[in-house]
Amino acid sequence: MITAGDFRNGMTFEEDGNVMQIIEFQHVKPGKGAAFVRTKVKNVITGSVVEKTYNPSAKFPTAFVERKDMQYSYSDGELYHFMDQETYEDVPVNASEVGDNFKFVKEEMMCKVLSYKGKVFGVEPPNFVELQVTQTDPGFAGNTATNATKPATLETGAEIRVPLFINEGEVIRIDTRTGEYMERVK
Repeated sequence: MITAGDFRNGMTFEEDGNVMQIIEFQHVKPGKGAAFVRTKVKNVITGSVVEKTYNPSAKFPTAFVERKDMQYSYSDGELYHFMDQETYEDVPVNASEVGDNFKFVKEEMMCKVLSYKGKVFGVEPPNFVELQVTQTDPGFAGNTATNATKPATLETGAEIRVPLFINEGEVIRIDTRTGEYMERVK
């Protein structure tokens, strides 16, 4: 059991049959009245985010979210298939559970599959991936003082903005959390 006074960012707990994760919290002690904890919590199953206030002495059972490394195998349209590296079990995940940043993941990459009591509710791709540029306008040197960018298509089909000097066939590093170009890989 955890109390609202012990809340920290990233903590998960059960409330009314739902699994909640703390995004932000703030202990408030007004001049008059009792102290309270103002939070922004996310329902990890549905993804909805709400702001709530709690009495600091309120108690909640701790929810243990399992984060397991699995290898992305393939997609058959509606389902994305992951392989457990220990048991070689195939774990299908609905397309709605993988998120927008999954467009940077290619087959055989390792991802973290998030589950609660056996129910998968999300997939975290690696923070940084290296992908090849398959289509972009020809690059040219110079004119970098303005931070000018151009569109580029990657080997996974995702489109991002890259600096003007990037050419087709080059391998670049991308931050999957923001979807931004990081650097060229030598």
